[in-house]
Amino acid sequence: MAFVVTENCIKCKYTDCVEVCPVDCFHEGPNFLVIDPDECIDCTLCEPECPAQAIFSEDDLPSGQEAFIALNAELAKQWPVITEQKEPLPDAADWDGKSGKLPFLER
Repeated sequence: MAFVVTENCIKCKYTDCVEVCPVDCFHEGPNFLVIDPDECIDCTLCEPECPAQAIFSEDDLPSGQEAFIALNAELAKQWPVITEQKEPLPDAADWDGKSGKLPFLER
């Protein structure tokens, strides 16, 4: 079981979670973060740090977010590791909580 970054991270990309990760399993894309399921040790430290509440255990995903398990695994192989907190995207607060953001994911 790993933790998964879900849809609400898209176009927000808060990075509070990356600094608490003891195994550097976060990867950064243009407007989204993912967790490498092969590196995640299920420590639970990242989940409470996410201001957008976009991180969940695989076993506790909200309904409709199951596709993000495979998406995290896929994109973690393509995107670079991120280990330091950065500023969120400029309009992150405007996008936080909006649904239907998957079409806006930049690969």
